[in-house]
Amino acid sequence: MKASASAHSKTPFKFRIPTAENLVPIRLDIEIDGQRFKDAFTWNPSDPDSEVVVFAKRTVKDLKLPPAFMTQIAQSIQSQLTEFRSFEGQDMYTGEKIIPIKLDLRVNNTLIKDQFLWDLNNYESDPEEFSRTLCKDLGIEDPEVGPAVAVAIREQLYEIAMQNVASARESRMSKKGRRGFEHVPASKVGGASVDLVKLFGQRSSVVR
Repeated sequence: MKASASAHSKTPFKFRIPTAENLVPIRLDIEIDGQRFKDAFTWNPSDPDSEVVVFAKRTVKDLKLPPAFMTQIAQSIQSQLTEFRSFEGQDMYTGEKIIPIKLDLRVNNTLIKDQFLWDLNNYESDPEEFSRTLCKDLGIEDPEVGPAVAVAIREQLYEIAMQNVASARESRMSKKGRRGFEHVPASKVGGASVDLVKLFGQRSSVVR
């Protein structure tokens, strides 16, 4: 039986991007001595960190980039993975939300501008499969377009997931604040006031 929207919104889930595979969208834009390297792809956060260095070395070798790029590529990937992992295990709230995904990107000679709806509660969704279907329907043959579209979708879903974590955190802090306020006995508040008067007297000062 499908849960109601209110049940979804009140029940916290552990952080993850609402897709079948919980992959990290990685975007690189590195410039060294006038030479620039740009790329975008996904990464499995469960892979060992040693794979980052292997990937950086292979990329520099395959593209014949200066050796200095290896360190920068590895550091950029590692930084983005660290940020993603910092959200893992944290609570997030999801409701029955259908959100618009907007695409506006150029890949080689292909310009993609599109907008469509995405179900945030569908954890079986597959941006890569969706992108392949989109390219097929539009007659796009460039093999680099599909992966670029998938990364763009995942970036937007990742951003929304981070916002949901922030919302859950704010809700939790708000509830703690209300509980703290409601459980402070009036007598204790008055007692604290008397103690302050004893310590500091009746004088008061205002700093402007």
